[in-house]
Amino acid sequence: MPVALKTAVTELPESRVRLEVEVPAGEIESSVERKARELGRSLRLPGFRRGKVPAPLVIQRVGRQAVLEEAVRDRIPAWYADAVLSSGIVPVGDPSVDLGELPPEGQSLEFSVEIGVLPKAKLGDYKGLEVGRREPLVEDERIDQEIEALRERLARLETAERPAESGDFVVIDCEGELVVSDEDAEDAGADATGAGAVRAASAGAASIEEMQAAASRALSGRDQLIELGSGRLPEEVDAALLGASAGEQRTVELSFPQDQGEPLAGRPAKLAVDVKEVKRKELPPLDDDLAIDAGFDNLEELREDIRSRLEEAESRTVEGEFREAALDAAVDAADVQTPQALVQARAKEMWERMVHSLAHRGISRDAYLAIDGRPEQQLIAELESDAERALRREAVLTAVVAAEGIVPSDEQLEAALASVAAERETQPSELLEELRKSGRVDELREELAARTAIDLIAEQAQPIALERAKAREQLWTPEKQEREQAKQGEEAAGEQGEEGEAGGLWTPGR
Repeated sequence: MPVALKTAVTELPESRVRLEVEVPAGEIESSVERKARELGRSLRLPGFRRGKVPAPLVIQRVGRQAVLEEAVRDRIPAWYADAVLSSGIVPVGDPSVDLGELPPEGQSLEFSVEIGVLPKAKLGDYKGLEVGRREPLVEDERIDQEIEALRERLARLETAERPAESGDFVVIDCEGELVVSDEDAEDAGADATGAGAVRAASAGAASIEEMQAAASRALSGRDQLIELGSGRLPEEVDAALLGASAGEQRTVELSFPQDQGEPLAGRPAKLAVDVKEVKRKELPPLDDDLAIDAGFDNLEELREDIRSRLEEAESRTVEGEFREAALDAAVDAADVQTPQALVQARAKEMWERMVHSLAHRGISRDAYLAIDGRPEQQLIAELESDAERALRREAVLTAVVAAEGIVPSDEQLEAALASVAAERETQPSELLEELRKSGRVDELREELAARTAIDLIAEQAQPIALERAKAREQLWTPEKQEREQAKQGEEAAGEQGEEGEAGGLWTPGR
């Protein structure tokens, strides 16, 4: 549960704030006692069983100051999160914490935090905006592509009495082994005090036997069915098996990919392949029988079903594009200052979220950087444009929520939780109560409020043809002129102003 902290917010330049936080003495003493009990689990004292040393005795033995330092170090992130929640700020980037001196027993702890925050937006027009919207369009070519995909799914594999070609399938047995270098052999044969042992220890390397076993597990298999030319195989394997016939043996030299993980990443290997069978893919004819296999009466009915589903998906896509364009139109009409340091901080946050997502799919930061080939700082810098747009959007939505007094009710929150509650086989009200107890209900309320603000902007926007919207973007207006002056300076802006007056077109109300 969030701790009841005293907080005070001081606004600083460049969309930063200083957050003064006071942690009550009771919370400090509770944290010290919890840390003492934790330390007591590993402390040995005469007369007490391991893990049963009382907290007061731990504090006496170790010293209150040492226990307090450990407790504060553990709890600072949670106290910071609680302070952010209670103060209502939206932090951007990493905080700078000034802890100061730790308090004596019975007194509260004070610390301060400086952090970037979401900039404030001065709203312009956000209702009745004219926004380009395209018409949903499903071309016959897309229907043909869906039917071809269906034929691929219903295809049969027939034995081919010929060498394998790209697009064929081959059935293989394979045995893989690691290629042992002279240095590997030297390390394996070195004694515990030799140079090889030092290299192995410094690299945290596995033994040759362990690596050979891992390579065999990764590369060996029987009756493997693989598709040539699919792009899912290493290029060396594809190239070696093209032109192979049933009964042939091929040897492939390859390297483990960098994202394989230690100890195999990047190491050379050898793969012995026995080709047992070559199969060609036979697609079903494009006729009514294909439609019947898919559950329809004839081919025309199949095409109409595909068209209907594509049109429904296309309509959702168009609606999403329109909502985004309406929000961006409201952002363009607003005044939002985004300091470069804030943009860089948000870009770094976006990068770290992406890295975290990749880790869940088994791709480490180093592996991704090795595959991409660009430095990490360059990748973060390339996210700055998206980061600035995200900051401006969030700022405008926050301002619209405040201007419209949008406060989602508990009934609306429960409706938003309905699908998640159904998946967990519980009631939305119970799920909402869980969020309330954990202090996370405000996050849901803010998210739903922002969604409601986008609904308001999009519902009141006036759709116009995309061609008209693009043509209007080329028109010169006084507002555009002011933005150019701010970016390019008075001299360059004056030159563009003359060009605008001579060749541009501006009409009141546009």
